[in-house]
Amino acid sequence: MDKYGGALIKYNNKLIFLHTASSKTEFLSYHEPLGICLTTTSLLGTFICVVVLGIFIHHHSTPIVRANNSELSFLLLVSLKFCFLCSLLFIGRPRLWTCQLRHAAFGISFVLCVSCILVKTMVVLAVFRASKPGGESSLKWFGAVQQRGTVMVLTSVQAAICTAWLVSASPVPHKNTQYHSDKIVYECAVGSTVGFAVLLGYIGLLAVLSCLLAFLARNLPDSFNEAKLITFSMLIFCAVWVAFVPAYINSPGKYADAVEVFAILASSFGLLVALFGPICYIILFRTERNTKKAIMGRGITM
Repeated sequence: MDKYGGALIKYNNKLIFLHTASSKTEFLSYHEPLGICLTTTSLLGTFICVVVLGIFIHHHSTPIVRANNSELSFLLLVSLKFCFLCSLLFIGRPRLWTCQLRHAAFGISFVLCVSCILVKTMVVLAVFRASKPGGESSLKWFGAVQQRGTVMVLTSVQAAICTAWLVSASPVPHKNTQYHSDKIVYECAVGSTVGFAVLLGYIGLLAVLSCLLAFLARNLPDSFNEAKLITFSMLIFCAVWVAFVPAYINSPGKYADAVEVFAILASSFGLLVALFGPICYIILFRTERNTKKAIMGRGITM
């Protein structure tokens, strides 16, 4: 036995290290400073989502909440709460159920979130077109039923991708001894790299589409300028996940999980602050702007 709790044996004139039950193990733990920091940030984001949701529900009848498509805003806040909570699945010792659930929960939560933003952007464009002569018919394609149906269909596609991935090549816990010779690194093997890439690619496709539509609508009259907030939030979202890919590939062991959790939290906070920060500011501190006259005259820009 050596000092690391393993055994050195000689085979074909080579020394081979055999891990035993007492060998050192490594994973992103709730008890280490990095895990504690990420867990606290996740719970803080969840708490803020609940507070903002409470503010929107309490002021649901005010002009600025009604103009902000209250139903989709409520659904978006709920999906953001799930995004914050799903990051907790990446912390702690990997188990079969956490490995299988973590990316499915992450993928579906973010698609639900981005789908709400995409539909909100489409509604902004439809409302603007309807305000022009002869454009009234455009709104019939974006009623409440159509909005819910679009979000459901887009989210169902991601659910189907996750199901196919779990059935064909499910992620499983894996004991990796390649990073270090003196310890075992517990991690979740993704099972299918193609499945993981398709999951991320679908989120990216919806995010880019939302960003492009919001960018096209950014110069609409002030009464419809929610698109400016959406454009800014989606730019933050895309920037975080573009930076995530090389950082994830080059991070070994538990640091790959930490990078993914950081990307989840950073993009979630970016969407939460950019989309709901200005609205909550007006509701709480600039009540004189939360009137129908102010909304129609100047919009919701800060």
